[in-house]
Amino acid sequence: MTDKIRSLPRASRRLALACLAGTLLAAPLAGVHAQDYPKENVRIIVPFPPGGGVDIMTRQVAAELAKKWNHSVIVDNKGGAGSILGAQQVARSKPDGLTLLATVNQTVVSNRFLYKDIPYDPQRDFAPITLMVQSDQMIIANAGVPVNDLPGLIALAKKDPKALNYGSFANGSQPHLFFELLKQRESVDILHVPYNGVAPMMTALGGGFVNLTTVSANVAAPLIGTGKAKPIAVAGKERVPQFPNVPTTVELGYPYLQTSIWYGLFAPAGTPDAIVRKIQRDVKEILSRPDFANANAISKGLRVVASEPEQLAEVIRAESETVASIVKAAGIKPE
Repeated sequence: MTDKIRSLPRASRRLALACLAGTLLAAPLAGVHAQDYPKENVRIIVPFPPGGGVDIMTRQVAAELAKKWNHSVIVDNKGGAGSILGAQQVARSKPDGLTLLATVNQTVVSNRFLYKDIPYDPQRDFAPITLMVQSDQMIIANAGVPVNDLPGLIALAKKDPKALNYGSFANGSQPHLFFELLKQRESVDILHVPYNGVAPMMTALGGGFVNLTTVSANVAAPLIGTGKAKPIAVAGKERVPQFPNVPTTVELGYPYLQTSIWYGLFAPAGTPDAIVRKIQRDVKEILSRPDFANANAISKGLRVVASEPEQLAEVIRAESETVASIVKAAGIKPE
């Protein structure tokens, strides 16, 4: 018995000892619960249509988890409303670790500033598990756009306000926020054309229906390879391995034009911490394997992070502050 408990009145001592005993009993039970996880098949909801970067990565991780867990890990695409529909479904799911959410920054960062009646709370309704991978975005253009670099792009937009438009994969997605910041900082007007997912957006860009967007290198590569699109710049500090000759916005003198996208994994709030930690450890082990990382991340311009839950929570907090300032400066109103 500790000195603090000894100093309590008799009735209080009994209560304190009961609480201590309950805590000691709960600890091994939590460990057993996590050790047995999962006892059933697991479903990971991706709140976007198939074919986007987070969908591809999630399917690769899910296949490895299925081997490790000896249960099916099913990836279920629930696109719509800027990722809100799928996220809402996970937020309302039983917190047993059998329904998870794999998504991008937008769902838990920018949506709260861009929709009036969002049916979930990004901070209260999800338990962060891990930030899987991260990548600086590339600015790419349709092959028919008559410029090949960022200074030329900005000059064209200033010369002819109706010359350019850009596609995004949802209201509040990375391309939307990036180009609104560019418009505000460079005093240009570029029309926003939103799509329901990365795949339809890229189809539109390849077909010439939109001029510009920002995407990860792995998403940009196929369209650039066919000659239907061309790289303009990497919106960050470091060049990407797939396109070593493409300069960064920082190199070009536009340090404020940076944007990255990350893929995070979440559980419904209330999921036992032991289960959250087990999922994080297992996903980290998969992502950290050199063969998996090289084939599915590094070669596609993605940097493996495999963060702890607390680190993901901090990233969300910091990015939320940044996005709030961009939304306010750009005059974007919640829908």
